[in-house]
Amino acid sequence: MKTYAEQGGTYHEENGYLIPDLVLPPQKTRPIGKWGHARLEFLQHHRRGTYTHLLVNCQLNGHLADVNEQAEALFFRLVEQMKEAEGVTEELKAADQMRWVGLMNNIASRAREIVYNELIYI
Repeated sequence: MKTYAEQGGTYHEENGYLIPDLVLPPQKTRPIGKWGHARLEFLQHHRRGTYTHLLVNCQLNGHLADVNEQAEALFFRLVEQMKEAEGVTEELKAADQMRWVGLMNNIASRAREIVYNELIYI
């Protein structure tokens, strides 16, 4: 096994110790959004091994961004499907706004719960 110096690595001295000059590879960062932040918090508190593996291999940001994109798509698809199944339309919105708001809040809450259970908390 070759040493760090034999592989072309360099060191700098701090307080009499040689410290390797380690640099992470450049990463393309993508926004992680609301769902990505929720996934990050879940990984940090409940899946430490997975979190550490993704972090050390420089895959954490990509994973969180992917989860965020999938969660957003699933959430909006679920909301649309539930609206259609329950007959929540623009006509209802025009006729009875309070009922429409209540139904939409209920639909959004159920869709959020499904997204958390299917994508975030796994």
